[in-house]
Amino acid sequence: MQVLHDAPLAPLTTFRLGGPATRLITATTDAEVIAAVREADDAGTPLLVIGGGSNLVIGDKGFAGTALRIATSGFELDGEKLELAAGEVWTDAVARTVEAGLAGIECLAGIPGSAGATPIQNVGAYGQEVSSTITEVIAYDRKTRETVTLTNAGCAFSYRHSRFKADPERHVVLRVRFALEDAEGLSAPIKYAETARALGVEPGDRVPLEKARETVLKLRSGKGMVLDPEDHDTWSAGSFFTNPILTDEEFAAFHARVEERLGSDAAPPAYPAGDGHTKTSAAWLIDKSGFTKGYGSGPARISTKHTLALTNRGEATTEDLLALAREVVAGVRDAFGITLVNEPVTVGVEL
Repeated sequence: MQVLHDAPLAPLTTFRLGGPATRLITATTDAEVIAAVREADDAGTPLLVIGGGSNLVIGDKGFAGTALRIATSGFELDGEKLELAAGEVWTDAVARTVEAGLAGIECLAGIPGSAGATPIQNVGAYGQEVSSTITEVIAYDRKTRETVTLTNAGCAFSYRHSRFKADPERHVVLRVRFALEDAEGLSAPIKYAETARALGVEPGDRVPLEKARETVLKLRSGKGMVLDPEDHDTWSAGSFFTNPILTDEEFAAFHARVEERLGSDAAPPAYPAGDGHTKTSAAWLIDKSGFTKGYGSGPARISTKHTLALTNRGEATTEDLLALAREVVAGVRDAFGITLVNEPVTVGVEL
């Protein structure tokens, strides 16, 4: 277990932003993770858990406490059952399941971060969410000081949310278990329209696993959503805002604002989101509010490839990023009456 003092945290995040931690511990086994958490809790020291750092916005002043970097490893495949250590690189794990001929997470290829973060955020993209395949999450419960196993239902998954996100101080994810599908080398049914179009198939069709994975990686790369140290469009947290889910009444008011602003023929994106609710597109809202690709003149700007990504052009500070985010939130609220919610976790700062 490595321990560093006054340790920079910016290199551990995909934004490459944020000040140092008072202490940084890197744990490579579950036992080391639990020991570090217990030590911090016993001492009353603030604790920040870091996986792949792809969903973190850390303040310029850093973190006054212990940052725990989970660098555990473990990829165990038993038939169609998969268990991943929290520190496993997610996109590598997806590639290995595709190589093994198992379907269920192939459309989540290219998503940066660690396996342990996937249930926290209920990571999803291109028609798949991890909540569809996760069977159990093994975690350390900081309240009971025990290792617990949570079922899928016990994780309380919803859109980009879970019990782990709702109560971030309670559990530290150690391992994640999945139930995948052997579809004789084929993918799960393709659900996302953009993916189906790129594959030249109809929604609901299956395609060869590797073809599905490669297509998603190509789509993500075109939007700057696959990490590349040389491409500042990928110095981001991916999608910075979640897609708003509106009640029928809220959507009707929103639709009226759209017609007022863009004309009676304008139709905002609308997707069913459960009884009495409709999901719309944050990217569409941002673009139609005047924040187009590449927007900004400072060191933090909107990606040149996708309006939903805020990026560090190389010399930004966290405050630069937050100023841009606040400008976007205010502009969308003024234009359409919807308040966007940030997807990344903020540390020591607020949007």
